[in-house]
Amino acid sequence: MLRGTSAFLILLLVAGSVTAQVTPLVPVVTADDTTFDITTGEAVLRGHPRIAYGPTLLLADELRYNQVGTLVIASGHFSITSGAVRLLAAAGTYNLATGSFTLTDVRAGEPPLYVTAATAAGTRARMTLTNAVVTYNEPGPFAPTLSADQIIYEPGRRIMGEHGHLGLGDYSLFALPKFDRPFDQSLISYFTTRVGYRHNLGAYVDFGLHVPVWPGINLGADLGEYTARGVMFGPSGSYQFKSAGAEITGSFSSGFINDHGDKKTDLLGRPVPEERGYFEWRHLQTIDDHLTLTGHFFWWKDSEVVRDFRPDRFYPVQQPDSFLEGVYAGNNYYLDLFTRLAPNNFEIVQQRLPEIRFDLLPVPIGGGFHERFNASFAVLQEDPLLTGSTLRSDRFDTFYAVDRPITPTEWLTITPVAGGRLTYYAKATGGRDTYTRWLGEVGADAELHASGVFDYRNELWKINGLRHLLTPKISYRYIPEADRGQSFIPLIDREVFSTNLEPLDLGSIRNLDQLHGTNTLRFGLDNVLQTRDANYGSRDLLTFNLAADLNFSMQPARQRWSDVYTGLSLTPAPWLRFELFQRLSTQRLNLKELNTGLELFDRDWWTLRLSSNYLQDQIEQYLLEYDRRLNEVWKGFARLRYDARATRWDELSFGLRQNLRNTWNVRYEVSWYQGRQREGSFSLSVVADLIRF
Repeated sequence: MLRGTSAFLILLLVAGSVTAQVTPLVPVVTADDTTFDITTGEAVLRGHPRIAYGPTLLLADELRYNQVGTLVIASGHFSITSGAVRLLAAAGTYNLATGSFTLTDVRAGEPPLYVTAATAAGTRARMTLTNAVVTYNEPGPFAPTLSADQIIYEPGRRIMGEHGHLGLGDYSLFALPKFDRPFDQSLISYFTTRVGYRHNLGAYVDFGLHVPVWPGINLGADLGEYTARGVMFGPSGSYQFKSAGAEITGSFSSGFINDHGDKKTDLLGRPVPEERGYFEWRHLQTIDDHLTLTGHFFWWKDSEVVRDFRPDRFYPVQQPDSFLEGVYAGNNYYLDLFTRLAPNNFEIVQQRLPEIRFDLLPVPIGGGFHERFNASFAVLQEDPLLTGSTLRSDRFDTFYAVDRPITPTEWLTITPVAGGRLTYYAKATGGRDTYTRWLGEVGADAELHASGVFDYRNELWKINGLRHLLTPKISYRYIPEADRGQSFIPLIDREVFSTNLEPLDLGSIRNLDQLHGTNTLRFGLDNVLQTRDANYGSRDLLTFNLAADLNFSMQPARQRWSDVYTGLSLTPAPWLRFELFQRLSTQRLNLKELNTGLELFDRDWWTLRLSSNYLQDQIEQYLLEYDRRLNEVWKGFARLRYDARATRWDELSFGLRQNLRNTWNVRYEVSWYQGRQREGSFSLSVVADLIRF
């Protein structure tokens, strides 16, 4: 038995002769204390022992190296580091030639996952863990965990196994029969919990969870207990698939409850039923570079069920729209198949069962002319809500137009336009079986482009020169006798309330079943003020646009001069933004609509937004929103809404947001309401959403 330096030199010579016959790599062995047994061929390394073998580094309290079999036996704080993979264990073995190992009391980390196991066996590319626990970020009482008797772990690629359990900290909550998850995908795609109190629901607790059941498919459920209403339960899930040139994403959610609380009435004044429920589905699919498929489906058994139990989903979509659309994009055309359904009995829907449409984009046809064309066939239906008969219509519609841009100077463009539209109704009214309508239009569009450059600088506002772009616009359309045959047309696609200027071009009008003659001149003025951007190009400091119509032929409910529409966007500095939309009556010079938004912010610390909405004789509301970052963990927020017409505070909300260990987003909120008949006057909630696992 040799010790110290002599043994270490002999070890290197022998190791070099052995490895030279097997591999060009030579282990580099160092230690403070080395013993070597020539008879057994085993070296015992103590005192900061280490063996470096190519990209692999072995460390432990004690390393035993068997040169004949290239096997290393380690005990005490054993670590294996190879590239980005690092394993820690109490003891184990490592084969230098094959890279295989066996470990006990294992720990491994790969952001954002932390792995522990009783044993591990395999290679750095694929290992089998027994009695394993996978934790998101660092272990803690609120950290999501996945545990299983056996887990296959492929660092940097995936984890897989069977008979697992999901939990929080040391507590197991849900069984997971099978899991197979790449590292770039979440193991739990959705997990949320809400607890709180609302006047109309009582005290409540909600849970939502999705877990993988198949690659790309996550299934789960939403469960809520409301002391004033009962238990709501419904399955939910999501899916996502990707392949070369194709992608599918979608989700669905539902809830069903036997509601024993005060349900009040629906939008039509009918009593809300005791058995309530909803089902919602969203789908987006890209099949290749040309074909996309989009679908939304909203079934609400009554008009208030989502508002009562899922207000965060109701306010963005208060009028659900159920449709399925497939669009094929050709080189210069679109082919669209569109279906709109009416699954609910509390709203009027212009159903398409279905509508197929072809749109030819403007293309040159010679002599400087361009042509546009579209055609559609639609099976339309509209069911009554309470009384009345069902409206049905089979309609074929086609439009063709040509234009010829004329550019006498580089700053002026004049484009004469001529077109025609043919609409055929296979199910007419007024005593006729069919009806055909021919319409024509003539007109022109003109634009003048002017600009000016000014050498102005302002360090405070970060202005480095100014450029003003001025674009006056004039459009004229003449569409005579567009309202003829009105008594023979089923009135389905009709005029709807809108505060915006209506489309002027015959081919863009959507209220096809309720047209009026047009003899209109539209004036517009676009202004853009820009400065040089510090990084690249330019940035807009101000946009200011005006538009109004002059109607030469008076139609019912139309005035000679339309309202004047004004849009303003002001961004003089990176920390300031102001927006305005205004509609001013030209008859009485009174304000009919005004929407404003003023936002000041420091992107790292705070945001303050003051907005207003005014609609003559209907709405006058003011909203103040404030968000403040307190530190890396906490953010505060406040939301104040005032109704000037009713002279009341519609909403006062205050709360905190917490980033809990980079694992959970937690929101604490307290709110007071006035005027909300269904929600009541007070709510208190704590919402926790899982960031990722």
